[in-house]
Amino acid sequence: MSRFRAEPSERIAGRLRVPGDKSISHRALMLGAIASGATRVEGFLEGEDCLATLRAVGHLGVRVQRPGPGEVVIDGVGLHGLRGPDGVLDMGNAGTAMRLFMGLLSAQRFDSELVGDESLMRRPMERAAKPLREMGADIETREGRPPVRIRGGRTLHGIRYEMPVASAQVKSAVLLAGLYADGETTVVEPAVTRDHTERMLQAFGVEVVARGGIATLRPPAQLQATRVSVPGDFSSAAFFIVAACIGAHEPVVIEGVGVNPTRTGLLEMLSLMGADLRLIHHRSAGAEPVADIEVRPAALRGIRVPERLVPLAIDEFPAFFIAAACAEGETLVTGAEELRVKETDRIAAMAHGLDAVGVVNEVLPDGLRIQGGPIRGGFVDSRGDHRVAMSFAVASLKATHPIEIDDVANVATSFPGFAGLARSAGLRLSERP
Repeated sequence: MSRFRAEPSERIAGRLRVPGDKSISHRALMLGAIASGATRVEGFLEGEDCLATLRAVGHLGVRVQRPGPGEVVIDGVGLHGLRGPDGVLDMGNAGTAMRLFMGLLSAQRFDSELVGDESLMRRPMERAAKPLREMGADIETREGRPPVRIRGGRTLHGIRYEMPVASAQVKSAVLLAGLYADGETTVVEPAVTRDHTERMLQAFGVEVVARGGIATLRPPAQLQATRVSVPGDFSSAAFFIVAACIGAHEPVVIEGVGVNPTRTGLLEMLSLMGADLRLIHHRSAGAEPVADIEVRPAALRGIRVPERLVPLAIDEFPAFFIAAACAEGETLVTGAEELRVKETDRIAAMAHGLDAVGVVNEVLPDGLRIQGGPIRGGFVDSRGDHRVAMSFAVASLKATHPIEIDDVANVATSFPGFAGLARSAGLRLSERP
């Protein structure tokens, strides 16, 4: 178990660049594996979550080369070329990988079993399993949790699935299974979620129509290999966006960040709080929009977060809660039940951490009420959640005393090099065994 010590610092400054997008890196590996030809990925996130997907793809008979840092070449075996693994497929801490593989593997000829680390083995998988079973898949879980056992040789049929809860992972699992189904597959969302799967499927030549929270896929004869350029991960940039909002004395720029509109709810939430945010140097990385994010000093005030923004910022709420703690007045977040089934119960973990550093808050069944005020420092148990750990490192910018953050090893799952980048930006962050 490792620990961060974050001492109060005066400011954050500079131009920063965060690692590649985790969601896009996962999907590039999976679609590249079942495409015809070689797919080259640039900007691949070499974090533990994506490396778990890379290893799993290799166990399924796909040759993956890593010619340089952030570069991956996947020699695709075609839509029906995967082969059965010799043993279980270990997803580590990667819930995204497990749920997406459930869809991809549900129509294969062979049996497979998905497992993960202690945290992942406690996470719910039935929301993905249920629609896949409706398509004809044979999937078993253990009381709704991993291990996930998938029996091969099943014929899938397309369905129209109206999701009871907004989830990009469940939507993606159904669409990936739809690649192998007889007939069209349609997913209807109660609220729009990130659309990386739809965009990337289109880049690989699949006919997908996505509009207004409804995505329809027509199964292809094959996927065509392509080149994938992975932008900076918005969820990783979020920590430095919030850090700049609460600790910048001059403009801070985070370069080359993916600004897919299904991911950037945090920017709207912070703008409602009074943050001065600008997207500059717009460009694209394949199907994904990219920009530099400029943050200028501004005072924040508490808000009631519109529930329509919650699915567009679900991974960024730990960082947002720190912004709320530093804002004047009260901030209220509701409609965020999904936070309770992440790597940990993020509502409970963040509330416990805020208590530890003296921030008044109230836990709600589906969110948090936070009263902005002084951050005094203290000891925070991240509960092994990478986003909780990084959020309280950012909180040190406004703390009166050091913040000790325990159990931070999983930061490497999504943001390798976080501590070094944080120090270069001005945080006084040290790592301890």
